[in-house]
Amino acid sequence: QVQLVESGGGLVQAGGSLRLSCTATGSTFLINVMGWYRQAPGKQRELVAAITRDGVANYADSVKGRFTISRDIAKNTMYLQMNSLMPEDTAVYSCTANRLGNDFWGQGTQVTVSS
Repeated sequence: QVQLVESGGGLVQAGGSLRLSCTATGSTFLINVMGWYRQAPGKQRELVAAITRDGVANYADSVKGRFTISRDIAKNTMYLQMNSLMPEDTAVYSCTANRLGNDFWGQGTQVTVSS
């Protein structure tokens, strides 16, 4: 089993920045892809960014150039640096990890961007 805990959410004005963290505990060995999803009220959950164990990253078009995903394997922690935030980025952000074909999820952290 893998446990994921997110931190770093909060309230920020448009144009501001936040950094989210996701720390994995438990059976972290062999975690391959980790990622961030978000879900806004009344909308479907969407993939924001994902990163492999080798550091290959991909992003949703809506966040390219503004968000950066990174990962510290030694600390079992993944980060999402979010810059130039916009009100439409407001959502609950959840991290996920895939280990041997099984997906694990964190509880989520709220990000609210005011205009």
